[in-house]
Amino acid sequence: MEAVIPIIVTALCVYGLFKRVNIFDSFIEGAKEGFLTVKFVAPTMIALLVAVGTLRASGALDHLAGLIRPIAEKVGFPAELVPMGLLRPVSGSGATALLTGIYENNGPDSFVGRCASVVAGSTETTFYAVSMYYGAAGVKKIRHTLFSALLADFTAIVISVVTVGWLMA
Repeated sequence: MEAVIPIIVTALCVYGLFKRVNIFDSFIEGAKEGFLTVKFVAPTMIALLVAVGTLRASGALDHLAGLIRPIAEKVGFPAELVPMGLLRPVSGSGATALLTGIYENNGPDSFVGRCASVVAGSTETTFYAVSMYYGAAGVKKIRHTLFSALLADFTAIVISVVTVGWLMA
């Protein structure tokens, strides 16, 4: 399995030689384009990382989760998933840390553990994706993208609980 990348690189080099392409110059041009992409994306990514750090360090996430928990429990939604549902659109690594905590506290084969697994696999780090792709493309107005993406995340979280409940019944 470790040989896959070297095989692909070698195959591309052989193909480039066969087509009489200056491989090194093509590589350098691609690297230059990559640096230009980083130039456009870096400010957005730095702002997002600062915002995530501030959100987590301030305790705002825990406070918001505390406000939502009673409502979630009344409608039959596992309260343990509320923090993960709030953090997943913002931070993939933070949501993974919460997922690990759910596994440790409830077990991976519990209802909550299975729901958390489905949530982790069916939702997106929305703010990261929007900032990364739109930043790279130079798009300033995101119009309805953010609302639609967050609605899709919410739907995925709700449907994951419904589906796991149905499959475990």
